Amino acid sequence: MAFEEAKERFRGSIAPVITPFHEDERIDFDKFKELINWQIESGSHGISVTGTSGEPSSMSIEERIQVMEVACKTVKGRVPFIPGTGSTNHQETLRMTKAAQEMGADGAMVIVPYYNKPNQHALYKHFKAIADSVDIPIILYNIPGRTAINLEAVTIARLAEDCPNIIGVKESNKDFEHVNKVLLHCGRDFNLYSGIEVLCYPMLAIGGAGHISATANVAPREVAEVYNRWAKGDVQGAQDLHYELMPLNDVLFRDTNPAPAKAALGMMGKIKPILRKPLDVPSSEIQAEIREVLLDYQLITEDISL
Repeated sequence: MAFEEAKERFRGSIAPVITPFHEDERIDFDKFKELINWQIESGSHGISVTGTSGEPSSMSIEERIQVMEVACKTVKGRVPFIPGTGSTNHQETLRMTKAAQEMGADGAMVIVPYYNKPNQHALYKHFKAIADSVDIPIILYNIPGRTAINLEAVTIARLAEDCPNIIGVKESNKDFEHVNKVLLHCGRDFNLYSGIEVLCYPMLAIGGAGHISATANVAPREVAEVYNRWAKGDVQGAQDLHYELMPLNDVLFRDTNPAPAKAALGMMGKIKPILRKPLDVPSSEIQAEIREVLLDYQLITEDISL
């Protein structure tokens, strides 16, 4: 896929699908495939897996590659498939990104290495080596709340200039001044995605390409519709839905993602609400809040317990 074509195709709501587990914490591939099909049927414009919502740091590299392969075969080219291939380890990131290309993924999303806290020059060298190792489009993933380091706008711009296949960045960054500067320095044809739920609409307003929102795990149709309305020029409609989604966005981040989303999906009957240790389901108090919000949104029809 030509990189300019990918910029056009990789737009809208790219759903970061969770990884369902059995009670013994094995991956539940049957439920996983069901979730992917539900996402596509509900109007999500793309699928990503093994990103933050997919609990990648709780899986082995072999498991992550298997999850990617199952997802790729399930998507079957119906929408763009852009798995998360980043790790705190450079060689692991190379391996998984190359695996994504070999299995036929449309692109790869590569997170800023977490825990290591590399400087900007080191980040440049890391991402350039990854981009140079493959011929598929790369979306950088900047999430300073998880990585303890911010990928600066000038570093992103340098990478975009030197690596034609780096076509965009997912910004899970509450610093709205920073995300504006990303487009200023990278050019407004660079694909900017919101990874902060409350900024999905505002990022469209400044020229963003869409969003990669954990809320899509629970309300895929509504999250995709924010983009659809904006793309049609229905600014008021997109803005209205932005505010309508705020209570759901808020409750899904009352605990560490993806714990609330998995609790919600459990209440909706989509999965067993199981996370791998060291994560766990939210407290009973937060679960009660989630149930109330799901009832308000008519995502469940009765007040059931996990």
